[in-house]
Amino acid sequence: MKAAVRAWAELLRVSALFTVPGDALAGAAALGRRPGRGTALAVGASLCLYEAGMALNDWADRDEDAIDRPHRPIPSGRITPGAALAAAGALTAAGLTLAARAGRPALTVATGLAATVWAYDLHLKHTQAGPAAMAGARALDLLLGATATAGTGAESAGVKRPVGATGPSPATAGAVLPPRTARILSGARALGGDRASGPAHPARPARNTHRHVRAAVPAAALLGAHTYAVTAVSRHEAQGGSTAAPLGALAAIVALGATAVREQRGSRDLTPEPGKGGAGDHHRPRPGASAPRVLLTALTAAYLRTAVKPLLHAALNPSPPLTQRAVGGGIRAMIPLQAVLAARAGAAGTGLAVMGLVPLARTLARKVSLT
Repeated sequence: MKAAVRAWAELLRVSALFTVPGDALAGAAALGRRPGRGTALAVGASLCLYEAGMALNDWADRDEDAIDRPHRPIPSGRITPGAALAAAGALTAAGLTLAARAGRPALTVATGLAATVWAYDLHLKHTQAGPAAMAGARALDLLLGATATAGTGAESAGVKRPVGATGPSPATAGAVLPPRTARILSGARALGGDRASGPAHPARPARNTHRHVRAAVPAAALLGAHTYAVTAVSRHEAQGGSTAAPLGALAAIVALGATAVREQRGSRDLTPEPGKGGAGDHHRPRPGASAPRVLLTALTAAYLRTAVKPLLHAALNPSPPLTQRAVGGGIRAMIPLQAVLAARAGAAGTGLAVMGLVPLARTLARKVSLT
């Protein structure tokens, strides 16, 4: 039993799981929102889809691993290929189910994420589009957190009745008012909007979703750029021999650190101003949106320290062990990067909470390899 648990832990790379929750938390922070039910659903969906990708990766690479990494669970015979493929399918279904509970926009993003994961594992990783596909998947994971956070709660409906409002609701007015009066009121609402529920905006939910996605795009782009750099190095981890890949990743990560340490000015809180009608139509800048400079600097330093040193070693000596260590460092560096993204959006508490995952990831990485 213990051997089976370890085999599945290796197949699913459970030590890398702690790099996942920060995506959704950074996505919520990009909106100026506190993590809520939607964020929790996004974290669950992300974990399932990430693990699906791990299982599918080893299923697709089973023939190559039999030569380069015979110790892995499938080529070593500890897990059958059929079981790994079934796990990938079940985890994908579970991830999409959780995303669906956060709303249709979140399900749409999760579907794109799942499609990207499967396309990468089954074909794209062996092409020049591999790093871009993996970067897109990680960016979509952060956007999933943003859309799921925005998509749950009453404000996502686009119509909200004021607290303390009296009298019949628009939906039941025709049942309690005289027919002629109800028809007149219905016509007035159709032309000018009902004051109690806000102006008629049939397309508001979709418009709000687009606004939420746009707000999270800068953070998603930074996370995607980091993922692209690390994935480019990972393509050489079996044989090693590449100096250009770790040097390129090193330059990219230093540039990302310089970009991330800049405080994000003018962060916007995507909540309606009081008395301004429907949710999401009117926004106000969130006061004090920038994280304290000392915190942002410390988090960025942690990000660079985690990623830069192993990349430098791999550039100087591109052997398979050092290249694999550089990839592992790049994966672990996602946690402080997520913390930076949350903090620079004004969610210092979220950034610190994400950093709390670092010692857990480090402890588990000693028992189960990240790559």
